[in-house]
Amino acid sequence: MSDIVIYLFSGSGYDRAAQGVVGAGRRLANQLNGRLHAVIAGAHDPELNIRVASVADAVVTADQRELAHYQPELHLNAITQVCREIRPRAVLFGSDTYSQETAPRLAHRLGGAAAGDCLDLIAQDGAIRVKRSVYGGKAIATIELKRAPAVVWLRARAFEPVATTSSSVTTVRQTRLNLQADDRTRIIERKSEAVGEARLEDARVIVSGGRGLGGSEPFKDLQELAAMLGGQTAASRAACDSGWCPPSWQVGQTGKKVAPGLYIAVAIRGASQHMAGISDAKNIAAINIDADAPIFKNCRFGIVEDYRKVIPLLKEKLAALQK
Repeated sequence: MSDIVIYLFSGSGYDRAAQGVVGAGRRLANQLNGRLHAVIAGAHDPELNIRVASVADAVVTADQRELAHYQPELHLNAITQVCREIRPRAVLFGSDTYSQETAPRLAHRLGGAAAGDCLDLIAQDGAIRVKRSVYGGKAIATIELKRAPAVVWLRARAFEPVATTSSSVTTVRQTRLNLQADDRTRIIERKSEAVGEARLEDARVIVSGGRGLGGSEPFKDLQELAAMLGGQTAASRAACDSGWCPPSWQVGQTGKKVAPGLYIAVAIRGASQHMAGISDAKNIAAINIDADAPIFKNCRFGIVEDYRKVIPLLKEKLAALQK
């Protein structure tokens, strides 16, 4: 029992998170001398199937109508059925909300062990070990998952993709699953909001605002700055809780974990809960009027000044460079 299963939702496409999951699965399967099985649920996506098939040893698609939109019980039933057939050593998920909800429940159903927010994944001494951030990002814990399968969701951008071939080398097999929703739960409403071209977890540049902005209006300036840098806009929990920006922008221990090349923290003090969400950022730049703000102990570049004086200057300089 050395095979690895990765579970992908076709609605997300082959984004950076999916590429990382495929890469992590391929490397773990190689360590265990096992096969990599990719399970793709949701609407039929030929391009996604081909790209995954160029890396995996086997691809199973479940493009049944019931799986076109995410429903917790149906997707849980789907991956449970496939795993009971394959009997994998590990099951890997991405870092989206769906995966975080499904992974621990799948581990319970299969009698395995679960771990989340994984930063590294290795097979050692016959066991699978994961590394994850603890104590608000101040330390890294190594956890050994002794029960099989190990069911893990991986932090976005923590794992590198693997090279794909120009054409598929694996047969894509379609399966029909017996899907039955739990009648104790039902979806009564769906709400969608417009998002940028890239998910926040995949952004290379992030401009983030905090409580010190004082309201929703300044976020328009941050959005303009982010657009000029080719990045995304984010926020601290305090800003989201105040209703100044959507909850999907929240970064931190209770929000999204991001790993951009550049994270610009504007009017964010840098509490440990927020730093837990940006600990993998390559460079952190901070703008804060308080010279004693904790963010300055964790940033590479810092400006002690009112953001209302700094942001316009940055936009002006960037506009001049883009002419």
